[in-house]
Amino acid sequence: MLHPVRRLRDALLTIALASTALIAPTTTAQAAAPAAGAATTAIGSGYWHTSGRQLLDEGNHPVRIAGLNWFGFETANYVPHGLWSRDYKSMIDQIKSLGYNTIRLPYSDDLFKGTSPVSLNTSGGMNADLQGLNSLQVMDKIVDQAGTAGLKVILDRHRPDSNGQSALWYTAAVPESTWISHLSSLASRYVGKPAVIGIDLHNEPHDPACWGCGDPALDWRLAAERAGNAVLAANPQLLVFVEGNQTFNGSSYWWGGNLQGAAQYPVRLNVANRLVYSVHDYATSVAQQSWFSDPSFPANMPGVWDRNWGYLFQQNIAPVWVGEFGTTLQSTVDQKWLKALVQYMRPTAQYGADSISWTFWSWNPNSGDTGGILNDDWTTVNTTKDAYLADVKAPGFGPVGGGGGDVQAPSVPTGLTVTGSTANSVSLSWTASTDNVGVTGYDVYRGTTLAGPATGTTYTDSGLTAATAYAYTVRARDAAGNVSASSTAVNATTSGSGGGSAGCTAGWHLDNQWTPGFTASVTVTATAATNSWTVRWTWPNGQQLTSSWNATVQQAAGTVTATSLSYNGTLAPGSSTSFGLQGTWTGSNAAPTLTCTAA
Repeated sequence: MLHPVRRLRDALLTIALASTALIAPTTTAQAAAPAAGAATTAIGSGYWHTSGRQLLDEGNHPVRIAGLNWFGFETANYVPHGLWSRDYKSMIDQIKSLGYNTIRLPYSDDLFKGTSPVSLNTSGGMNADLQGLNSLQVMDKIVDQAGTAGLKVILDRHRPDSNGQSALWYTAAVPESTWISHLSSLASRYVGKPAVIGIDLHNEPHDPACWGCGDPALDWRLAAERAGNAVLAANPQLLVFVEGNQTFNGSSYWWGGNLQGAAQYPVRLNVANRLVYSVHDYATSVAQQSWFSDPSFPANMPGVWDRNWGYLFQQNIAPVWVGEFGTTLQSTVDQKWLKALVQYMRPTAQYGADSISWTFWSWNPNSGDTGGILNDDWTTVNTTKDAYLADVKAPGFGPVGGGGGDVQAPSVPTGLTVTGSTANSVSLSWTASTDNVGVTGYDVYRGTTLAGPATGTTYTDSGLTAATAYAYTVRARDAAGNVSASSTAVNATTSGSGGGSAGCTAGWHLDNQWTPGFTASVTVTATAATNSWTVRWTWPNGQQLTSSWNATVQQAAGTVTATSLSYNGTLAPGSSTSFGLQGTWTGSNAAPTLTCTAA
């Protein structure tokens, strides 16, 4: 697999310093905040937390991060780029006016050395209140202004210093102790300022960083736990954003984009409901990858995303935030990729806030391999790029402490009934939910896996395995992102002959197929209470296993054995879990006959 090269995001700049009169640093202005005891009912208010795969605000309203990266603090400018030509307040107002609700601010540890902004224009009253401030004090101002405008901020430790990114979270010059100390300092700095909802611990860990290997000098998962717990000790209200790494069990992906290891080795934090997994995903303008030249592209991309990070969202394990994605949009491949990714992240009008969060790279036009939402004049908008993101933008949030907004969830769907089944499908119907504004759709779940969306009150789940038991529930959603509780579950068994024995059944689903590869998922459904399970099959046509996730899968000759992991072996009767695999095939790729045994 072709590994990504270091991206030329920060174009070399020859911007002269604006003439400014230096003044003594001033204290940070306080962000607007509600008075003690005041109600904060606006959607997006306060600090955020997690529940399963969803983000919730302080009022437990579902919310979605839908924003932009504004870089510069991490470079030798030590301030967000573009302030050599515009006022920072007008930048923030424009971001808000375009429908984005969050700013990801990359920085480097150089900021803790007392750095001062370079190329900050304060002529003619521009950026007047930034004059004489050091870089951290400018960050304070941007945070305060974002909060006043109703935007959220995620701080991103992008680099150990302004010279460039690092594979590991530490370097000889910036040891782990310094990294953690600076993270804790930022967490403390913004206590009581809920415009800052969290910190991205380290940007794009990559080889030799590992996940789950147990080596404290290389295991990014263990380092993220140490740093994340330090952040939460300083400010337990913050979200902790943990990116993936590059390679897990020999399977490589984008820098920071591989979260396959989180299934077996989840990040463990001392404060519940604060973990958000983050990934980066790019197109060919950044680097060529094998999946872009697959004959089935772009239909193969959901399987690629499922395998590397999407399963965390689909299985309701944790929220997923695509912290960076971008492209110049110059090639047809890139255009198809971006369209597919936007659809995969789930359009807001259809799914509300029960969706994958994101911040696009970038607001800046001077990112060398992606460009930005702004054009080179730093003022006008690249309307083509902005239009691609329209479907996944989220409703704007009011200023910190504001009120209003639809916060009422639809009623729970009732009367869920199995109306028919075949050897490979189950048909369902239910009674419509009610809502104060209006129900926009429903999500149908097969066990804990999203089977699909429905706009009406019927749904047919297809591609199932014969003679296999499945359990279904339904949730209603409205346009504001409010989601109902789950309906009462119903069970259905497909007809025909299929795998199954001794406490569980197993169903095969071919997710994607190309020459010479494929991805598939196997759903395990308990027919009795289980503590562990094993699925076996024999491939008759020479298929070969290449990787797997959410189970330990091994192949000996044509026989494959898959066993549960510590977190998915215990199942109640009628409940389900799933695992995935990737393999190669020649000649034909018929579905195998599965047997399932449980202890």
